[in-house]
Amino acid sequence: MDTRAIFKASSFLILTVISVPSNLFICCAFLHTRLTEAKLTPADVILWHLALTNLTSTFTRSFSQMLTAFGYQNLYDDFGCKMVLFFFRVSRTLSIKLTCFLSTYQAVLVSPATSKLDSLKHRIPKYLQHIIVGLYAFSFVFSVHLILYSYSNLINNTIPAYTFNYEYCYVTYPDYTVFISIGLYLFFRDFSFIVMMVVMSCYILLLLYQHGTKVKSLRSSDHGSSGSRPEVKASRAVVTLVVLYTLFFGVDNAIWLYSLSYVRVAPLISEVRGFFSVLYTSVCPVVIIATNPKVKGKLKMSREE
Repeated sequence: MDTRAIFKASSFLILTVISVPSNLFICCAFLHTRLTEAKLTPADVILWHLALTNLTSTFTRSFSQMLTAFGYQNLYDDFGCKMVLFFFRVSRTLSIKLTCFLSTYQAVLVSPATSKLDSLKHRIPKYLQHIIVGLYAFSFVFSVHLILYSYSNLINNTIPAYTFNYEYCYVTYPDYTVFISIGLYLFFRDFSFIVMMVVMSCYILLLLYQHGTKVKSLRSSDHGSSGSRPEVKASRAVVTLVVLYTLFFGVDNAIWLYSLSYVRVAPLISEVRGFFSVLYTSVCPVVIIATNPKVKGKLKMSREE
């Protein structure tokens, strides 16, 4: 293996080693809490689905990229490629929607009674299951194109135009119209969700700033602990996730848009995009474990046993 292959294999190995146990622990922690203690909050339910989504992305992208970098070939047949790329696209779509939903819910939760968002405080928990099922259904339906255009091998081992090379699989579109239409749709769809979560995060930060200013001006007796209130901690954690998502997937989407401008993209560019497309799956659970009281409590219990 050359230096580039070793670096690539090591990078995806590190992501996989971090992502799998941390996301699995989060799923088990919330499930244990649900079965033994109390009903999970809407935010916890969203985080549980987000961890499950991260696990799916890891097994369908990071793991495959890691094995390919270590020299394994012909990992999948045509059916395997269709399933692996389909479920990766579903998990990626769900990741952005769930993060956006989480930021929206947190904004609703901390909004004052005079806000227009206040009416959603009781509606979101009431229809939480319906919303999540809708997000899953939307993600499945709008990822079907990968089942149609994914292959494990190419004719004469020649990469045709309008093809994305994942090394272990290929996505080949029949013509430029289909290629650019699907590409632009995916870009602007992701961009719209990123804009929405950024707006909601800015709103949360504004409310936190106003609250901090008010506490300071009133010289409240709990001034010293205002930053440690549960809703404040939860809000900061959500904003952190949004910032990380915007950073990582911003790079991913920028490279995706660049890829649409060229018939064939250099392998290094595709590798960088692949890395950033799954980086969130490893960093996200670390933030959740560090900030969520339920998960931290389960971690402390497991260490004491």
